Amino acid sequence: MIAIIGGGAAGFFAAIRACEVNPEAEVVIYEKGKNPLAKVAVTGGGRCNLTNSFAVVKDLKNVYPRGDKLMKRLFKTFDYRDTYEWFESRGVPLVTQDDECVFPQSQSSQSIIDCLLKESSRLGVKVKTNYALADITPQDGQLLLHFEGHAEPILAQRVVITTGGHPHQSSFDYLKRLGHEIVSPVPSLFTFNINDSAFRDLMGTVVANAQMSVVGERMRSEGPLLITHWGMSGPCVLRLSSYAARWASERNYRFRVAVNWVGESNCNSVVQSIESLASQHTARQLDNVHPFGLPSRLWSYLLQKAGLPPEKRWGELGRKGINRLMEVFTNDVYTVEGKSRWRDEFVTCGGVSLASINSNTLQSKHVPGLYFAGEVTDVDAVTGGFNLQAAWTMGYIAGENCAKS
Repeated sequence: MIAIIGGGAAGFFAAIRACEVNPEAEVVIYEKGKNPLAKVAVTGGGRCNLTNSFAVVKDLKNVYPRGDKLMKRLFKTFDYRDTYEWFESRGVPLVTQDDECVFPQSQSSQSIIDCLLKESSRLGVKVKTNYALADITPQDGQLLLHFEGHAEPILAQRVVITTGGHPHQSSFDYLKRLGHEIVSPVPSLFTFNINDSAFRDLMGTVVANAQMSVVGERMRSEGPLLITHWGMSGPCVLRLSSYAARWASERNYRFRVAVNWVGESNCNSVVQSIESLASQHTARQLDNVHPFGLPSRLWSYLLQKAGLPPEKRWGELGRKGINRLMEVFTNDVYTVEGKSRWRDEFVTCGGVSLASINSNTLQSKHVPGLYFAGEVTDVDAVTGGFNLQAAWTMGYIAGENCAKS
């Protein structure tokens, strides 16, 4: 029997692939909750951003801050193109957005869930809910599984762990006892709390092409930035939070970030744009002309932050005023004072160290017959469908190899 521990994206993909490779095998998914694929249901705001076109990804390190080398190796077997073909060939048409994120054409995660349930059922995969794994005991070349609330352990020939990320390291104790190195888990996707009431009053404001960096560090991101009632969110923030996940945790989520509101990192170009506006609108007030298409409320806030009266004329800016605007446009510094969880999704960095896993088969280096896939490992990604792609890829490869062996 092949036991899949965890009924999420990686778990179902591992189960389905195992059945395809070895149709005679008994494959059972053990899910600790009542509803399998619950996380798939909420990803992408309920629309399920299941992968990405990778069209603008030049280096996997930029989208997989942890695990990029492993993913590069595994993509040779099953990558984003294979994922696209896999779902479409099973009756789920997909669409690629302008931002390269891939969604089901239905714009509903239920399409993905139904597809996985249908395919697993067709192949004979059994799904058992309310089975929370407590421990694993190797026994004569097999694995004895102990579940909470179930008196009788279950014997399996092969086991794939796909339990997802865990916020507490104690959740990995049973794997540590088996010899696996565990990287302490910390949140990987989170938003920034900003304790500035005037800034938070701008809630709902979106800047489409912002850039952001951690002050004093070489961590940078870009993309849409959303101002919320607690601070900052949006792809730009989430991507930076992923890059800085462990660094920020070590500083108790107290650090400074610099925002470039205009998406232009060349300061000379920004100065030239301001000078051009000043010469074109000499007699107009500053607050009546919005440079770089900035939202009006944000523009008023930035004027105040730069110490420039909104009624001042563009022709009266002078060199000092131009430099003040350039600074607030390109290097607007905020203090982050804590984090907030992003939607209902939870992504961690940390988990089973990749040093404990065979990078070709995803089998444990310490326990024969034990495999890993998905976020239970120290692999995580930025937003945009990359985390789910890792789940599909790792699930596919772990399922294939455990069934072959």
